[in-house]
Amino acid sequence: MLLQKGTHNIINIQDIKQVVRSSGSVSANYIEANEALSKADFIYRLKVCRKEAKETKLWLNLIDIEDKKDLEPTKLLLVSEANQLMLIFNAIIKKSQ
Repeated sequence: MLLQKGTHNIINIQDIKQVVRSSGSVSANYIEANEALSKADFIYRLKVCRKEAKETKLWLNLIDIEDKKDLEPTKLLLVSEANQLMLIFNAIIKKSQ
């Protein structure tokens, strides 16, 4: 099977699906953290948020946009936001322990 070159190749489609899953998981786990029944549960949920933000950053970096250079600023912004979320969650975890 030949993979087509460009943004809509089969690898990118799978990576984009992973971005949607992991980024959605960040927000879902953040909601769970805010409804935590204990401090330990709160910290655990925030660690999951941090992990999912890290995973989102990975999937974003794997998406190939060579054929659409105009998407580069958006991709860089999203990677930066995922990184900022990781740092925010890390700071909250450290303060909560």
